[in-house]
Amino acid sequence: MSKGTIKKVAGPLVIASGMRDANMFDVVRVSEERLIGEIIEIHGDAASIQVYEETSGLGPGAPVESTGMPMSVELGPGLIGSIFDGIQRPLEAIMERAGNNLARGVEVPSLDREKMWHFVPVAKVDDVLQAGDVLGTVKETELITQKIMLPVGMDGTVTAIEEGDFTVTGMIATVRTKDGEKQVPLMQTWPVRRGRPYKQKLSPDMPLVTGQRVIDTLFPIAKGGVAAVPGPFGSGKTVVQHQLAKWAEADVVVYIGCGERGNEMTDVLNEFPELKDPNTGRSLMERTVLIANTSDMPVAAREASIYTGITIAEYFRDMGYSVALMADSTSRWAEALREMSGRLEEMPGEEGYPAYLGSRLAQFYERAGRIKTLGSEPREGALSVIGAVSPPGGDISEPVSQATLRIVKVFWSLDSALAYKRHFPAINWLTSYSLYTDMTGKWFCDNVAPDWLELRARVMLLLHEESELNEIVQLVGMDALSAPDRIKMEAARSIREDFLHQNAFHDVDTYTPLEKQRLMMKLVLAYFDEATKGLEAGAPVEALCSLPVREAIGRFKYTENEKIDAVYEEILQQLCSEVEDLVAKSKEED
Repeated sequence: MSKGTIKKVAGPLVIASGMRDANMFDVVRVSEERLIGEIIEIHGDAASIQVYEETSGLGPGAPVESTGMPMSVELGPGLIGSIFDGIQRPLEAIMERAGNNLARGVEVPSLDREKMWHFVPVAKVDDVLQAGDVLGTVKETELITQKIMLPVGMDGTVTAIEEGDFTVTGMIATVRTKDGEKQVPLMQTWPVRRGRPYKQKLSPDMPLVTGQRVIDTLFPIAKGGVAAVPGPFGSGKTVVQHQLAKWAEADVVVYIGCGERGNEMTDVLNEFPELKDPNTGRSLMERTVLIANTSDMPVAAREASIYTGITIAEYFRDMGYSVALMADSTSRWAEALREMSGRLEEMPGEEGYPAYLGSRLAQFYERAGRIKTLGSEPREGALSVIGAVSPPGGDISEPVSQATLRIVKVFWSLDSALAYKRHFPAINWLTSYSLYTDMTGKWFCDNVAPDWLELRARVMLLLHEESELNEIVQLVGMDALSAPDRIKMEAARSIREDFLHQNAFHDVDTYTPLEKQRLMMKLVLAYFDEATKGLEAGAPVEALCSLPVREAIGRFKYTENEKIDAVYEEILQQLCSEVEDLVAKSKEED
C-alpha cells in the first residue's frame, strides 16, 4: 500500500508525491478526511489524483494513501430500488448518518451489510461449474430474481452449498479450484473501467419495443443497441428517457443522472415509485437502479457515475435480463473530462475538449450489446444504451454531439420548433435516423405483419414529400398547389398530428402496441388512397380534405387495445362510404 503527501491542489485535481508503488486507476484516500480519489496519471513518484469529493480546505503536506485496488462496484442483492451517487455510495444510508447535506469523507458500504437475503441453491455438491454458471437465486423484488453467478476467473467443483439466509458478505458455497478451496460470497466486486466478459456478441436484429410510435415505426432501436437523444433545453430529452424507462421492453432499468439539475432527478425519484410497471402492475422502482450525480455534486464524479451505471447494467445483463441504461446527459460528463484535461495541462482538442473525447465515448457505448453470457449453459442478455446529449443552444455541430454521432446507430434529433408547437415527442422525422431499420425489418415482418416495412416506407415518403411541398406553400400559398398535392399535404398532416404526436400523460396513448401502430398507419394511408381515388372520380378537393371521418381517424389512438380491430373496421367503412357519397353527389351535380 503506497502512502504519499499532497504537493498541489487544483480544484478536483490533487498531485501527490511519494506514490512510486501506486498503479494507474488505483483508488486513494486523500487527507485525514479520507476523501475518495482515483489516480489518473503517474510521473515518477508523483501521482495526479482525480478527487470525487469537494476539495476545498485541502493543502500541501496532507497524507494520501492508496488502497491498491481499482475503482470497483459491489454487485449483489440490494442494488434494485437503491439510489447511489456517482461512486456507488447509497444516498439514503448517507442521509441517515450525515443528514441532508452530502458530507465529505463519509464511508458507507454500497450494499447493506446487515440485511439478510434468502438464497436458494440451483447447483449441487460435486457439480463441475465454469465462471458465469448460476449457483443459486435470491428473490430481490417481486419483479427481479437475482441469479448468483460463479465469479469470473473461478472454475471448479462445488464442495459445499446450502439454502439459507445470508448477508451480502456471507459465504454461500465452497468451490474446489486448481488453486485450492475458495469460498464464494453472495456479492462480488468488479472494476468499473473494465467491461464484464461474455462468450459471444449477437447481431442486433431484434427491436427494443418502446410503445413510442415515432421510435418503433420510423427510427427503431435494437435490443443491445445504442441511441443518442440530442436536443436543446426544453425539447423533451428527459421526458423521452422517462418514457423509455417506463415502457421499453426491458427487465431492468439503470437511470444515470449525470450532471443534470437536481429537480430532474427529484422528478425521477418522485415519479418512479408511484409509476406502475405496465406488465405486472408493481412499482417501477422494483426493477430500477438510480445513479444520482446532480450538477451541484463534485464535477469529477460524473465520469465515475457513467462507468458505475454501465457496470451494474452489465451485471444484470449477465443474468440473462434485457437491461436499458439511460445516461442523462453525456455532455455533462464530457464537461468534466474537459475540466480535468485543462487542469492536467493536456493539449486541448476542439473547443477545449480533450483529444481523446471520441475514444472515451466509444469505450462507453461499445459496452452495449446483445450477448451470450459466460457459463456452461450460456444465457442471452441484452444491454441497450440511450444517451442524452445537451449541445449548447441545440447546436449539434459541437464536438460532443459529433463524436457521439460517429459512434451511435440511432439518432433521435429533438427539435425545439416542434417542442414550441407542443408536438411531443419532439423527434424531428426529417433529421433523425436509425441504422437498425433494415436489421430489425425482418423481425417486424415476421412478428407483426408482412406489410410493416411497406407501410413504414409510404409514411416516410409522404413526410418527405410534405417538406418539399411546404417550401412551395410558404412562397405562393396553399391555393397554388394542385389537388393531388393538397391531398398529399392533408395525409402528411394526419401522420404528424394523429400518428407521430403522442401524449405521455394519457392512460391509453402513452403506450401503443405494435399491432395498433400498424393499424394507425393503415388508416392514414387508407384516407390518402381513398381520397386520391375520389379526386380522380370527380369529388371536390375541399370536401375530401374536410371529411367527418378524419376526426375518427385522429381519435383512433385513444381507442383501448381490446377494441382496436372492431373500431378500425368501423372507421374504414365510414371512410369508404363518405368518399362514395361525395363522388355520387359530384356526379349528380354534373
